[in-house]
Amino acid sequence: MRRFDAGYGVKSLAALFAVISFFEERRGMLYGFRFRDRADFKSCAPDATPGPLDQKLGIGDGAQCAFQLSKTYGAAFAPYARDICKPVAGSVRVAVNGVEKVAGTDFDVDVASGIVTFRNGLAPPHDSVVTAGFLFDVPVRFDSDYLEVDFSAFDAGEIPKIPIIEIQP
Repeated sequence: MRRFDAGYGVKSLAALFAVISFFEERRGMLYGFRFRDRADFKSCAPDATPGPLDQKLGIGDGAQCAFQLSKTYGAAFAPYARDICKPVAGSVRVAVNGVEKVAGTDFDVDVASGIVTFRNGLAPPHDSVVTAGFLFDVPVRFDSDYLEVDFSAFDAGEIPKIPIIEIQP
């Protein structure tokens, strides 16, 4: 589980009040939300554009139609496959055996779960490699039920710390 501090982005009074409103609407720690981790939000390297061959999702068997988006970290020692449950709508590109498929025609993506579902009759054939590229958000919640607000001047203020923590979707 990742932890973040979102307080560094609050630099104006308008941003301060937007954060307070968002925090209150989520009732502090009660409700989760999507967060863009600027260090890790793509299926590929940070300076690249996601492509349909970025991440292996599985091997087709001719019957399985649903595949969970995932991102693998590492390769040699102990690779870790992280399920991606909050892909960005319209960003998912999928390929079967290196041939890109068409979203909305060949497959659909549930942006609330990260599951790619091939349409009827289009299940990947036996021993075919299913891959995908995508942008994603992290499901998080506030990790505190209060915000410390510093009004250092009449027209300025800051929230020194806004702790948020990754949650299971």
